[in-house]
Amino acid sequence: MNAAASSAAQLRSGETIDILVESVLWQTLPQAEEIVRGAIAQALVAAGGRADAGIAVLLTDDAAMQRLNATWRGLDRPTNVLSFPAAAAPGSHHLGDIAIAFETTAREASGEGKPLAHHLSHLAVHGLLHLVGYDHESDAEAETMERLERCILAQLDVPDPYSASVDESAKATGV
Repeated sequence: MNAAASSAAQLRSGETIDILVESVLWQTLPQAEEIVRGAIAQALVAAGGRADAGIAVLLTDDAAMQRLNATWRGLDRPTNVLSFPAAAAPGSHHLGDIAIAFETTAREASGEGKPLAHHLSHLAVHGLLHLVGYDHESDAEAETMERLERCILAQLDVPDPYSASVDESAKATGV
């Protein structure tokens, strides 16, 4: 796989997930694209997403994520996942874009003692839920979103990411 490898997956009735692997660091997790596709597909089903939805995912590194975070959120630091919901447009089925940074994701997974694949699944689900309107600005919103994440991840055989073993730095970064 080269640094700019791209793939598209046709899922339920026309659903498309385009994945761009921008960073060679993701080569350490060769199944990253498959993990992301599966997590997003499961999240779309659970969240009642469109059967013909289009989603683009960028698997990148901390430097690129820091630039995105600074540009779009005014925060000059990397983060684990960013979601960019698409503007509503007649005839468009594109839900939006998700970016996930390798180093932050790997560091958080290691710090929390969980497999990188599990944390990647969680971030993909989390990012997709933002695209379909979920948020965690209030405690009530956070609980609703986290409950759905737990349900989706359980269907993927990924343990509860919000269990007592999750360290507080993950929550502070918005996961």
